[in-house]
Amino acid sequence: MLFTGAVNAQQAAPSAQPYNFSLADCIKYAYEHQDSVLNAQLDVKSAEFKVKETTGIGLPQVSGSVNFQDYLKVPTILIPDFVSPAVYGVIKSQNIKDGNGQAIVAPTQFAPFSGSFTQKYNNTFGLDVSQILFDGSYLVGLQASKTYKELSQKSLTRTKIATNLNVTKAYYQVLVNNEQIKLLDANIKQLKQQLDETTAQNKQGFVEKIDVQRLEVQYNNLVTNRENVVRSLVLTYEMLKFQMGMPIGRDLILKDKLEDVKLDNNVAETSVDTSFYRKRIEFSLLETSKQLNLLDLKRKKSQYLPSLIAFGNTGIQFQDNSIGNLYNTNYPSTYVGVKLSVPIFNGFQRKYQVKQSEIAVLKSQNDIENLKNGLSLQADAARINYANGVQSLNNQKRSRELAQEVLRVSKIKYEQGVGSSIEVTQAQTALENADNQYIQALYTALISKVNLDQAYGKIN
Repeated sequence: MLFTGAVNAQQAAPSAQPYNFSLADCIKYAYEHQDSVLNAQLDVKSAEFKVKETTGIGLPQVSGSVNFQDYLKVPTILIPDFVSPAVYGVIKSQNIKDGNGQAIVAPTQFAPFSGSFTQKYNNTFGLDVSQILFDGSYLVGLQASKTYKELSQKSLTRTKIATNLNVTKAYYQVLVNNEQIKLLDANIKQLKQQLDETTAQNKQGFVEKIDVQRLEVQYNNLVTNRENVVRSLVLTYEMLKFQMGMPIGRDLILKDKLEDVKLDNNVAETSVDTSFYRKRIEFSLLETSKQLNLLDLKRKKSQYLPSLIAFGNTGIQFQDNSIGNLYNTNYPSTYVGVKLSVPIFNGFQRKYQVKQSEIAVLKSQNDIENLKNGLSLQADAARINYANGVQSLNNQKRSRELAQEVLRVSKIKYEQGVGSSIEVTQAQTALENADNQYIQALYTALISKVNLDQAYGKIN
């Protein structure tokens, strides 16, 4: 019933087999190939690594070091002369005289000695180890990293829902264009038959030339319209493939038909669950964002707590003034310790950081309430639009049936000589307009159904 042959702007390679997809197949393909979905999946993987990175902060931290020094000029230090004052003190206490029998008097100042305690060559090997024993910020950060992973998973779900919507709407657009071509083909067929009959009657002198010309104008317009729709069909197929992440050159055949899509007249009028917004991924994302803000507040408060870190070092040192003797003797060393850091006062910075985080939490709650109102408005609008769309589609179906009946009667009257060709032409034009209105109403109803399902969180 439906023209489902795939139209492609480019010819696919002969070896490429055409895809014969239902809507569900197209959505599944998009989940596996659409770049936005693939990037969202990579974000989830990145978040998993972020959790592991944060966990690693609480594991022992080990680092090694090697240090080699060659003093091209050995540093010199000045050493106070503590020997001479002691000697003069003994001389004075023992009342020792010089060779002339005079008392030995100590100078008022003693010049310092210059010397060096540094070896020319030094080589040190060290190993440092540290371990967090308690840090409130780390514990909260570990919780936050897991919540961040949850946020990335929900972002992936949101991306999949958006992809689902885009693919579904593009799929329906192709189906509607195919239906439009089908209706045009039917009109062209019957109009061609009428044109041939009228042309034959004109040759026999039963009708005027202008009657033939009117039909020719209508026929040419229909053929042109069909060609335009066929060209549009190429673009709609390419748009569908783009939304799926499929190469534009691949052949795609659609398995579903319009009659497979169920449009329930009663759905839009029935009462709905007032807590439907909890099914919306946008609501879930905001709740997770609020949880992250709460964890950030908890982290800021934890900065008032002390932190305790254990550490240790072991190393070995080699020193000598000769490079050849450098490694003859070594000097090992090892130490361990703990460091307790207690925050006392930082100019009230922590206090105001906590205040800022508290405001962020309040804003998150306001965002949630605003979203709930927005989702309710969206749901009401979607429900009304769907009701209008279904009603309009039913009306256009009826109008099309009436237009077909009017055309049928007009042709009979014309053939019996009690009607005019203008009446037939007007009836044909009315049918074409009814077909166009029907196609527009059909697409509007289909899209309103998709929007209704989205509004009530039925797409996941």
